[in-house]
Amino acid sequence: MSMVEFRRESAKERRLIRQPTETNVFLDEARIWVKAGDGGNGSASFRREKFVPRGGPDGGDGGRGGSVIVVASAEKTTLLDFRYRRHFRARPGGNGAGGKRHGKAGEDLLIPVPPGTIVTTLEGEVLADLDSPGKQVTVALGGRGGLGNVHFATPTNRAPRIAQKGEPGEERWLKLELRIIADVGIIGYPNAGKSTFLGAVTRANPKVADYPFTTITPNLGVAALDDRIMTLADIPGLIEGAHAGVGLGHEFLRHISRTKALLHLIDGAVTDPVAAYRAVNAELSLFDEALAKKPQVVAINKIDQEAVRGRLLEIQAAFGKIGVDARPVSASTGEGVPQVLASLFQLLDEVAASEPIPAPTAEEPVVLRPGAEREGFVVEREAGGYRVIGRRIERLVSMTDFENEEGVAYLQRQLKKLGVTEALEKVGVRAGDVVRFGPIELEWVS
Repeated sequence: MSMVEFRRESAKERRLIRQPTETNVFLDEARIWVKAGDGGNGSASFRREKFVPRGGPDGGDGGRGGSVIVVASAEKTTLLDFRYRRHFRARPGGNGAGGKRHGKAGEDLLIPVPPGTIVTTLEGEVLADLDSPGKQVTVALGGRGGLGNVHFATPTNRAPRIAQKGEPGEERWLKLELRIIADVGIIGYPNAGKSTFLGAVTRANPKVADYPFTTITPNLGVAALDDRIMTLADIPGLIEGAHAGVGLGHEFLRHISRTKALLHLIDGAVTDPVAAYRAVNAELSLFDEALAKKPQVVAINKIDQEAVRGRLLEIQAAFGKIGVDARPVSASTGEGVPQVLASLFQLLDEVAASEPIPAPTAEEPVVLRPGAEREGFVVEREAGGYRVIGRRIERLVSMTDFENEEGVAYLQRQLKKLGVTEALEKVGVRAGDVVRFGPIELEWVS
């Protein structure tokens, strides 16, 4: 297998590996086109040696094309590489040769992505969730190698001059979506002090300013308390309508889904802190009810301001009426920060204790097979002709050399043997009609 080399960001990636708390470059969506390698062509050759009359066919098979595999790599932290490269091709298989020599198989192409990447179709169908390093999925299978003429020898045809072409490798567009993996997600209204808190407890360096929506990308940081560490993610501010895409909306709500717990920061300077708390939770619930059920630590921020400290007891009492223990904190001065971190560690312990221990399983790599892997077929009428759908039939046609009369005759015999000819005649196909097999169009000859 060969690994894709991304050279633009290699130095930056190395810095991010050494300092995982300073992840400030972020790209969480990308579209890529992948093409597996075509199979190699089979060989139509005959054994020719001195003193060996009628040596017979000895054409070797083509090699299988390389497949495209997306793999989660701990060395990757963003999808930024795919901003510069979006097309990926695996190597084709080698052609067969005389002496029954088979072509070399094409190397598989590995595309590394960050753990937490979800692979989907452009229509939104989830193909794989690469949520841990080493997890992988084959997104495009390499084409089979064509058979050499040694496979077509029969008692009545001892010198076949037919060999198959290699099967084309699969190709498709994919969408990569990164959902950050963190222990705790920091949520709250814009300008509630989320980035300031993250900067206070980690080595992250998020942008901080006194206007809303300062943070436009999630920031990650690692916080330590005594001998324990946790990963925190600063989720950009949510506003009413975020679940429907208002503001930053869907862009970052999905990142909360992987967190184990939430730190809900409340701006103590707003007129109604409880209303702000309820509004944010409502957006979580409208986007995904599971998000609203995640355990939270609620903290009233900005107690360093006199106006907030003066009404702190009033705010805590208001939260107490709805059954919420709101902790005071100042992300700017650090007051109350250790207590909030301790509460988060305690909450994470409670979450871990409540989760069932999964049974160990030997997980096999996922292989996607676009198109039905079925032995049967169906015939459909469509504009301008007919279409035969069936992987085995489509493969047979795609591997036929139409410049070889013996190859075309062999295809006709196989279509008749498999019942395709009869099925087409039943739906009314006539000489001159167009019949499609996958991307190949043929003019039907009765």
